[in-house]
Amino acid sequence: MKILVRVCAVLFPLAVVAQQSTSSEKIQQALQQKEALTQSSIVKNISFESMGPTVMSGRVVDIDVNPENPTEFYVGYASGGMWYTNNNGTTFTPVLDSSPTQNVGDIAVDWKSGTLWVGTGENNSSRSSYAGIGILKSTDKGKTWINVGLTDSHHIGRILINPKNSDEIVVGAIGHLYSSNNERGIFKTTDGGKTWKKSLFIDENTGVIDVQQAPNNFNVLYAATWERERKAWNFDGDGKNSAIYKSTDGGDTWKKVSENNGFPNGDGVGRIGLAVYNENTVYAFHDSQFRRKKDPKKEDDSNALTKEDFKTMSVTEFLDLKDKKLNTYLKMNGFQEKYRAENVKQMVRSGSVKPIDLAKYLEDANALLFDTPVVGAEVFKTTNGGKTWKKTHEGYLDDLYYSYGYYFGEIRVDPQDENGIYVMGVPILKSKDGGKTFTSISKENVHADHQALWVNPKKQGHLIDGNDGGLNISYDDGESWTKLNQPAVGQFYTVYADNQENYKVYGGLQDNGVWVANHNAKIDKSWQQTGKNPYESLMGGDGMQVAVDDRNPDIVYTGYQFGNYYRIDRKIGENKYIQPKHELGESPFRFNWQTPIHLSKHNQDILYLGGNKLHRSLNQGDDWETISDDLTQGGKKGNVAYGTLTTISESPFQFGVIYVGSDDGLVHVTKNGGGSWDKISNTLPQNLWVSRVIASKHKKERVYVTLNGYRFDDFTPYVYMSDDYGKTWKNISGNIPLSPVNVIKEDPEKENILYVGTDNGLYVSFDKGSTWEAFSNGLPNVAVHDLVIQPKARHLVIGTHGRSLYKANIASLQEFNNKEALFTIKNIRKNNSWGSSWSKWLQPNTPKVVIPFYTATDKEIMIKIYSDNILVNTIKTKAFKGFNEVVYDVTFSEKGRKEYLKEYKDAVVKKAKNDKYYLPKGKYKVLMGDLSKTFEIK
Repeated sequence: MKILVRVCAVLFPLAVVAQQSTSSEKIQQALQQKEALTQSSIVKNISFESMGPTVMSGRVVDIDVNPENPTEFYVGYASGGMWYTNNNGTTFTPVLDSSPTQNVGDIAVDWKSGTLWVGTGENNSSRSSYAGIGILKSTDKGKTWINVGLTDSHHIGRILINPKNSDEIVVGAIGHLYSSNNERGIFKTTDGGKTWKKSLFIDENTGVIDVQQAPNNFNVLYAATWERERKAWNFDGDGKNSAIYKSTDGGDTWKKVSENNGFPNGDGVGRIGLAVYNENTVYAFHDSQFRRKKDPKKEDDSNALTKEDFKTMSVTEFLDLKDKKLNTYLKMNGFQEKYRAENVKQMVRSGSVKPIDLAKYLEDANALLFDTPVVGAEVFKTTNGGKTWKKTHEGYLDDLYYSYGYYFGEIRVDPQDENGIYVMGVPILKSKDGGKTFTSISKENVHADHQALWVNPKKQGHLIDGNDGGLNISYDDGESWTKLNQPAVGQFYTVYADNQENYKVYGGLQDNGVWVANHNAKIDKSWQQTGKNPYESLMGGDGMQVAVDDRNPDIVYTGYQFGNYYRIDRKIGENKYIQPKHELGESPFRFNWQTPIHLSKHNQDILYLGGNKLHRSLNQGDDWETISDDLTQGGKKGNVAYGTLTTISESPFQFGVIYVGSDDGLVHVTKNGGGSWDKISNTLPQNLWVSRVIASKHKKERVYVTLNGYRFDDFTPYVYMSDDYGKTWKNISGNIPLSPVNVIKEDPEKENILYVGTDNGLYVSFDKGSTWEAFSNGLPNVAVHDLVIQPKARHLVIGTHGRSLYKANIASLQEFNNKEALFTIKNIRKNNSWGSSWSKWLQPNTPKVVIPFYTATDKEIMIKIYSDNILVNTIKTKAFKGFNEVVYDVTFSEKGRKEYLKEYKDAVVKKAKNDKYYLPKGKYKVLMGDLSKTFEIK
C-alpha cells in the first residue's frame, strides 16, 4: 500500500505561505494512510460510546424511497452518513460507516438490485459544508464500498440511475467550494462507474447543482448549472453561467434552454432547483440575486427614519430632527441606553460624531447580508420543453429565502397533479394552483430550514421531508407531521463539560441551538413515555460555545452565531444579553460566526469575548472593557464577517497571560492582561484560519496552535507547539493524514499526551506530537469539531459535526508508562437484581466490570480473579498490541464457586434467575501474569 509520509518535528525559520488546494491524489493517499493507522493503532481497542442526542438531529440532503414499499427508504445526512429503515422510520441503521467519509451530497438506490450510490460532499454551499471524495458504490447494501471516480469533484449535486439500465448513471457535480477546478459539470457512465464521460462543462467555477429526468423517459433530462465562488470573507452565489440545460439523448449532449426566453439571464442568476412533471412541463425554483426595484410609494408611506437617511444627512438636518423621531430610531435599532436623542445631538454638535455614524453603527457584515435588497425566491414554469418560461406568481416570495437562498433551492411537483408543487426554504410552502399562490406547511414539530422532500407518486398527501432538524413524515399533505429522529446525527460545533460529580455535557449545534444533559443520560425512546427528553434546550439559532461557572453550575454563558451571547441563570430562568457594544463613531465590532468566549479559571467573574478586538468583563458580562486594538489583519470587503478572533486561551499559571487567534491567520499573546500585545505568528503558515490556540497546563511557556486551510481547499494538517511563548514554533503534525485540523487538547494529567480532532477523525499522541495514533473504535470517519476532557471522570468527550457526541474513558491512557500494565479497575455496586428483570419476558440485568490492560505484543492473555486466595474465575482472551479491555460479568466459574463455598461455609451464594452465580460484596484481586489490580463490589 502506498502511503503518504510527511516529515515531523520541523522548525519553521521563515513564514510558509499556504492556500494551495490539495490534490485528489494526495487525499486518496491520505485515506489509505488513515486506514493503515487505524489497523495498527495501539488504541484501537479503546472504545467510544455514543452519547446522542437524537432529539434535534442534523441536516438531511436527500431521501430515496422504495417505489414498491414506501416504508423502506434511505436518508442521506450532510455530514452524518447514509441511513436505512424498513419500518417507516421507526428505527434506522447506518450503512456508510465502513466508508472513508460521512459527507453526503446526494444518494441514489437501484431498488431492483439493491445497489447503493452516494455522491460525497454536501450539495449546499454553507460555511459547514464538507467536501467529499467522489462517487461511492455498494453492491452489498452498505457492508462494503468502492470509490468509482470523480474524486476531485468535492461536492455532488445529483445522481440519476436509468430505470431501464442500472449501469447507466448521470451525475451532476458542483465542484470545489473554495477554489476553481475542472472536475465539475455533468458526468455519465454506461458501465456502472468503471469509466466516466464529461458531457457538460461550462468553466472551472460553474458546476451542476441539479439534474432531473422526465418520468418514464430517461432520454429527456434537465440540468441546472450554478456559478458560485465562496471565500472565507465573501460568498458570490450567482453569475451569468447559472442556467438551465436540456438533453434528449440521456445526457450525452446538452442544450441551454433558459436564454432570452422568459427565464432570467445575467450576473444575478443564482441557484436553480428543478422539478419535471413530464417531458415538456418543468418547474424551476430560482434564487434571484438581481436587485429589487425601489418602490417610491412604499417609501412615502413610512415616516420612520432608516439608516439610509443618515448616510446623506447634513449636520443641520440632523439637529433639526424631532427628539421623539430620533429616539424611535435609536430604540428600534438596539442602540445602547446611553445613546438617546439629547446626548447624540450634543455629540454631533461637538464634532465627535457625524450623522453617517448612526448608519455605520448598524452595518456589520451580517447586517449587510440581510439588508441586501435582492429579488430572492421565484418560481418559473415551462410547458413546451424549455422553449419559453413564465414566472408563476405575481410579486415577491418574501420570508422564504431572505438573503441566503444558496442554502436552499429544492422544488418538487406532485406526479399526480401538475399544479401541485412544493418549494423548500424557511419554511416549506405548497401550491395547488401551479405556483400562483402558496401556503406554509411548516408545523410546530418541524425544523424551519428545508432541504429535501419525497412526494409519493402513488398516494397523494404522503410526504417525507428532510430538514436541518432531521426527518418528518406526513400523510395529509403537510397539515400534520410525525418526527423520525432516531439516528444520532447532530452537527456539533462545540462541546463542554462542567465540573459536577455527575457532570453535565453541553453542546452547540448547527442551526439547532445549545443543549445540555447529564453525561450518562439514557438515549432511547423512554422519554416519549415520560414526556421529557434527557437533553434540554438552552438556546436557539446556531449553538455556540459554552462556559459554566465552577462555583455555581446554574450560571451558564452561551449564545448563537455572530457573537450573540447570554448569561443564563438556570435556577431562576433568567437570560441576560451580554454582547459587548462599540461606541458611537467607532466602526462596529466584527464577530465570527463561531465567536469565542473564555471564562477565567483565576476568577470566575471574569469573562473574555473575542470580536476583532478582545473584550473583558470583570462582572460576568454586565460591563465590558476592550483590552486590545484590532488583533486581525483588518477584515476584507465581503458579505461574511471576517477579520475576527476565533479562539482564546488564558494561561492557568498566571492571570493576564492570554493568547488569541484570528480567522485570517494571526496569533497574539499578552502577558499583562492586554496592556500590550505581541504577534507571534510571523513564522507560521500565513493567512490560515486559527482553529485553536491552547495555553499549556504543564509548562508556563508552552502553547499549542492549530491552523485550518479548509477555506482554501487546503487539507494539510497544521499543528504547532512552542515552549517560549510563541517566539519559535515546532511542527508536531507528525504522521496525521491529510485533513484540516479543528482542535487540539492537552491531557490534564500527562503532558506528553495530546488529542487532535480533524475533519476526518480523531488522533492521540503519547510523545507530544512526534507520532500519532488513530483513535476511532466506535467512531465513524466524521468531522471532529471540539474536544473536552472531564478530569474527575477521566472522560474524553468529543463533539462531531454529523454524528453527535461520543465519550471514551481515558484513565488507561493517563496511567500508561510505555510498558505492559494492568490499569485501574472501577468499583461496582452490588444489586440484588443481577441476573433477573421485573418480567421474565425482558432481558436480565447483567453487571460488567471493565478490566483494562496494555500489552506490547499480540498474544493470548490469562486473567485470574481472586477472592483472598481463592480463584473465583479465569478469563482467556486474545490481546492485541496496545490497549485492551476485557469485560467481566462478575460471575463465579463452577470450580471457583465450589472452592469459595468450601472456604466460606456460611457464605450465601444464590443462583440468579439466569442460572448464573454472581460474586458477593467484597474486594477482589485481578492478576495478569505478575501484574495485579483490585476492585471492590460495594
